[in-house]
Amino acid sequence: MRPERDQRGTVTAEAAMVLPLIAAFSLVLVWMVLLGVAQVRAVDAARDAARALARGEDEQAAVAAARRTAPGASDVTFAESAVGVTVTVTIKAVAPGWLLLPMPSTTVASSSTVEIEGGATDGS
Repeated sequence: MRPERDQRGTVTAEAAMVLPLIAAFSLVLVWMVLLGVAQVRAVDAARDAARALARGEDEQAAVAAARRTAPGASDVTFAESAVGVTVTVTIKAVAPGWLLLPMPSTTVASSSTVEIEGGATDGS
Protein backbone atom coordinates (compact mmCIF):
# COMPACT_ATOMS: atom_id res chain seq x y z
CA MET A 1 0.00 0.00 0.00
CA ARG A 2 1.13 3.47 -0.87
CA PRO A 3 0.89 6.19 1.74
CA GLU A 4 -1.71 8.91 1.05
CA ARG A 5 -0.33 12.26 0.02
CA ASP A 6 -1.22 15.38 1.91
CA GLN A 7 -3.67 17.49 -0.16
CA ARG A 8 -3.60 20.55 2.07
CA GLY A 9 -2.79 23.76 0.23
CA THR A 10 -3.65 22.55 -3.26
CA VAL A 11 -6.78 24.70 -3.48
CA THR A 12 -4.77 27.76 -2.50
CA ALA A 13 -2.16 26.99 -5.12
CA GLU A 14 -4.78 26.44 -7.80
CA ALA A 15 -6.54 29.69 -6.87
CA ALA A 16 -3.23 31.55 -7.00
CA MET A 17 -2.77 30.30 -10.57
CA VAL A 18 -6.32 30.98 -11.79
CA LEU A 19 -7.18 34.33 -10.20
CA PRO A 20 -4.71 36.41 -12.28
CA LEU A 21 -6.11 34.83 -15.44
CA ILE A 22 -9.66 35.67 -14.38
CA ALA A 23 -8.61 39.25 -13.60
CA ALA A 24 -6.89 39.66 -16.99
CA PHE A 25 -9.90 38.18 -18.78
CA SER A 26 -12.19 40.60 -16.93
CA LEU A 27 -10.05 43.58 -17.98
CA VAL A 28 -10.17 42.43 -21.60
CA LEU A 29 -13.96 42.21 -21.34
CA VAL A 30 -14.07 45.77 -19.98
CA TRP A 31 -11.99 46.93 -22.97
CA MET A 32 -14.40 45.19 -25.35
CA VAL A 33 -17.36 46.92 -23.70
CA LEU A 34 -15.59 50.28 -24.01
CA LEU A 35 -15.04 49.59 -27.72
CA GLY A 36 -18.73 48.81 -28.08
CA VAL A 37 -19.63 52.10 -26.40
CA ALA A 38 -17.29 53.97 -28.77
CA GLN A 39 -18.92 52.27 -31.76
CA VAL A 40 -22.40 53.24 -30.58
CA ARG A 41 -21.23 56.84 -30.10
CA ALA A 42 -19.84 56.85 -33.67
CA VAL A 43 -23.14 55.51 -35.04
CA ASP A 44 -25.14 58.12 -33.12
CA ALA A 45 -22.81 60.95 -34.14
CA ALA A 46 -22.99 60.02 -37.83
CA ARG A 47 -26.77 59.83 -37.62
CA ASP A 48 -27.01 63.20 -35.87
CA ALA A 49 -24.78 64.92 -38.44
CA ALA A 50 -26.65 63.34 -41.34
CA ARG A 51 -29.96 64.40 -39.86
CA ALA A 52 -28.69 67.98 -39.51
CA LEU A 53 -27.65 68.00 -43.18
CA ALA A 54 -31.01 66.55 -44.21
CA ARG A 55 -32.75 69.43 -42.45
CA GLY A 56 -30.74 71.83 -44.60
CA GLU A 57 -28.16 72.95 -42.03
CA ASP A 58 -24.60 73.71 -43.16
CA GLU A 59 -21.62 71.42 -42.60
CA GLN A 60 -20.40 73.35 -39.54
CA ALA A 61 -23.74 72.75 -37.84
CA ALA A 62 -23.56 69.08 -38.81
CA VAL A 63 -20.06 68.78 -37.34
CA ALA A 64 -21.28 70.47 -34.17
CA ALA A 65 -24.17 67.98 -33.99
CA ALA A 66 -21.73 65.09 -34.38
CA ARG A 67 -19.35 66.47 -31.75
CA ARG A 68 -22.17 66.70 -29.20
CA THR A 69 -22.39 62.91 -29.38
CA ALA A 70 -18.86 61.80 -30.31
CA PRO A 71 -15.70 62.76 -28.43
CA GLY A 72 -14.02 66.00 -29.43
CA ALA A 73 -11.10 64.18 -31.07
CA SER A 74 -13.37 62.42 -33.54
CA ASP A 75 -13.05 62.97 -37.28
CA VAL A 76 -16.18 63.93 -39.23
CA THR A 77 -16.10 63.76 -43.03
CA PHE A 78 -18.71 64.38 -45.71
CA ALA A 79 -19.03 62.87 -49.18
CA GLU A 80 -21.67 64.02 -51.65
CA SER A 81 -23.14 61.65 -54.21
CA ALA A 82 -26.14 61.43 -56.50
CA VAL A 83 -28.06 59.76 -53.69
CA GLY A 84 -27.32 62.38 -51.04
CA VAL A 85 -24.60 63.03 -48.50
CA THR A 86 -22.69 60.40 -46.58
CA VAL A 87 -21.34 61.40 -43.19
CA THR A 88 -18.54 59.30 -41.72
CA VAL A 89 -17.49 59.66 -38.09
CA THR A 90 -14.21 58.07 -37.02
CA ILE A 91 -13.20 57.75 -33.37
CA LYS A 92 -9.81 56.58 -32.12
CA ALA A 93 -10.50 54.46 -29.06
CA VAL A 94 -7.63 54.42 -26.57
CA ALA A 95 -7.66 52.17 -23.53
CA PRO A 96 -7.93 54.14 -20.28
CA GLY A 97 -4.97 54.12 -17.94
CA TRP A 98 -6.89 52.48 -15.13
CA LEU A 99 -7.31 49.35 -17.28
CA LEU A 100 -3.81 48.24 -16.15
CA LEU A 101 -3.19 46.18 -19.28
CA PRO A 102 -1.52 47.62 -22.38
CA MET A 103 -4.43 47.34 -24.81
CA PRO A 104 -3.94 48.46 -28.42
CA SER A 105 -5.72 51.58 -29.54
CA THR A 106 -8.15 51.02 -32.36
CA THR A 107 -10.33 53.05 -34.66
CA VAL A 108 -14.09 52.69 -34.87
CA ALA A 109 -16.10 54.33 -37.62
CA SER A 110 -19.66 54.65 -38.79
CA SER A 111 -21.32 56.14 -41.85
CA SER A 112 -24.79 57.46 -42.46
CA THR A 113 -26.24 58.50 -45.82
CA VAL A 114 -29.20 60.83 -46.19
CA GLU A 115 -31.04 62.44 -49.05
CA ILE A 116 -30.88 66.21 -48.84
CA GLU A 117 -34.25 67.92 -48.59
CA GLY A 118 -34.72 70.46 -51.37
CA GLY A 119 -31.46 69.41 -53.04
CA ALA A 120 -29.28 71.91 -51.15
CA THR A 121 -26.25 70.81 -49.15
CA ASP A 122 -25.11 74.19 -47.83
CA GLY A 123 -28.28 75.28 -46.07
CA SER A 124 -29.36 77.81 -48.73
